[in-house]
Amino acid sequence: MKTYLEPEDVRLMEKYADSMRDRLLIRLLSRLGCRISEALALSVEDVDFHERVVTIQHLKTRLKLACPHCKVRLATNHVFCPGCRLKVEATVTQSKEHRRIRTLPLDNNTLEMLRDYIDRVEL
Repeated sequence: MKTYLEPEDVRLMEKYADSMRDRLLIRLLSRLGCRISEALALSVEDVDFHERVVTIQHLKTRLKLACPHCKVRLATNHVFCPGCRLKVEATVTQSKEHRRIRTLPLDNNTLEMLRDYIDRVEL
């Protein structure tokens, strides 16, 4: 059993997709390698047509929190460090708000598909 899609599989999925939105979503997932939640969270402002890139903000993050004072591991709900007993609420909050951002290149076909989709949606 295959655990990946060949380029021909992706072309067939695009061909038989019911709507332009679905075809674009299939293309973005296969070409950018992003999660479905990241692709669905994209906005027009995330696409730079001049530079031919898209900016993706990772929605899923692995937080490895540690106390800045004693380096004891923290959970996301800690207010005080279990090691040194100092307040760590700000450290935890700041780490939760951090998101990794990727800027990925777009090929001409995908860029045109995005432009067409945006033009249709804005009408």
